[in-house]
Formats: sequence, structure tokens, C-alpha cells
Amino acid sequence: MFSFDLLLDAVVLGLLLGCFYAAVSIGLSVSFGLLDVPHVAHPAFLVLASYGVYLLNDYGLDPLLAGLLLTPVFFVIGLVTYWIYYETFEKRGQDQAVRGIAFFFGIAFIIEVLIIMTLGVDQRSVSAEYIGKSLRIWDMRIPMRLIVAFGVAILLTFLLTQYLSRTFTGWAIRAVAQDEGALRLMGANPVKIKQWAFGIATAVLGMAGALLIIVAPVEPTLDRAYIGRTFCVVVMAGLGSMSGTLAAAIILGVSESIVLTLFGASWAPAISFALLLVVLAVRPQGLFGR
Repeated sequence: MFSFDLLLDAVVLGLLLGCFYAAVSIGLSVSFGLLDVPHVAHPAFLVLASYGVYLLNDYGLDPLLAGLLLTPVFFVIGLVTYWIYYETFEKRGQDQAVRGIAFFFGIAFIIEVLIIMTLGVDQRSVSAEYIGKSLRIWDMRIPMRLIVAFGVAILLTFLLTQYLSRTFTGWAIRAVAQDEGALRLMGANPVKIKQWAFGIATAVLGMAGALLIIVAPVEPTLDRAYIGRTFCVVVMAGLGSMSGTLAAAIILGVSESIVLTLFGASWAPAISFALLLVVLAVRPQGLFGR
């Protein structure tokens, strides 16, 4: 039976869920949206970060602190990954998109297999004071884990937006996909700029992976559930739009939550693909693209 109270709950939870989707998608907004790198291994790196947080949590570290400690580690991983991608595919300039997709799919498969071989296929979770608790507002109970995801997502979006709009390196990152020649005239090396940007895109997965395992338990194949969601958010936003990524993620989160409440869980996973098809048909450049 339809209830406005249930609908309100769905919208509020969808808003928080959308901010979580923004946190796990914002790195892809840089690597795919700004750099045009077909980074389909993004969700696999996300799951890898979650397992790293799980291992550090076993030593008593708070998941958010563990994610912060993993951030420089994943920055280095991003630098190395882009260097291999550039030397193997982008530098040669032949069928780089198709071969690049195969390359990143291979990395995703390797990460998944390594996790299974080392930690097994069982679900893993973390412990923290705020996990399992909820905030009561009138008759509504809001899980603290989603409130944490909301706060971190807003902070990540703000920091990345400021970095890209207020620093020379940020301007260079935005310019590198549009006019490499002009960037060279400014004294910047486009390859180094792309490598640095890809490192940043991978580094934010440290915190995003912490949020992933805070929100729900993780398992090695979880990346398959997020590949559609993350690409949907980035394409809906308009490639490279940080604030648009947050807005598009909220649209996806609210839509999923409402469908889940009204029609059941079996329909919710299809929402990302449905929204993606509608946006591509009506506004191919994305909701916030130019």
C-alpha cells in the first residue's frame, strides 16, 4: 500500500545513498571524464581498497583512518598503472580505446582473482562505533554509516573541485584532454599531467573503499555491481563535471531508493542503465556537460 511516509523515507535514504555513489564515482569522473581513459577497472580498485581497509581494521584502526592511510598507496598504484597503460597503448595511438578496455578488464580480473586466492570468497566487514547505529529524526531512523558517507562525499567533491579550479595543475588536467599542443606551449608535459591526474583519481579510492565497506560488507566480485552505477553517474553528469557527478549520483540514489521501496529489490539494479539510456537519448553531453 502506498504511503507518503515511506516515500519520504525513500527520498532521504536515496539522498544519502546518492552521496555515497558520488564518493565511489568521483575518481572515475577524473580518469574517464577528463582524461578519456577507459578505466573499467575502477570498481575493482575500489573493492581492493575496501579489503585493504578491512585488513587495517583488524589492527584496530578506524575504517576512515585506514582509508586515509591507503590514499598515498593508491596514488602510487595509479601512477604505475597509467605509466603501463601509456607505454603499452596510448603512446602507440592505434586502437588505444579498444585495447585499453581489454587492458583494464584484465587488471580487474587479476585483482578479483588475487583477492579470492588470498582472502577467500566470503563477505568481509569492518567494525566502528558508528556502524550499526542510527540517528532518529521524528519517526525516521537514518543509519549513521550513510551519514558518514554523505559527509565524506561532500568533502571529496569540494576538495577535488577546488583543486581542479584553483591550481595550475588542476587547470592543466582540465586542459589536457582538449588541447595538448597548447598545454605544451605553457611548459607542461601532457603525459606527466595525465599520470598525475590518474594518480589522484586512484588515490580517492582509498576513502571511497572505506565508505564501501562501511556501508555494507564486501566480497571479491562486488565490482561487477558498481561498474554500471559508476559509469552511469559519470556519463549522466557530463564528462569531467565534479559538482555534476554529485548531482547525478543523488539522482541515481533517490531513483534506486524509490524503485526499491515501491517495486522491490529486483528492479533497483536496472535503474542505472535505464537512466543512462534516457540521458544519452535526450542529452548526450550529460545533464551538466557543455
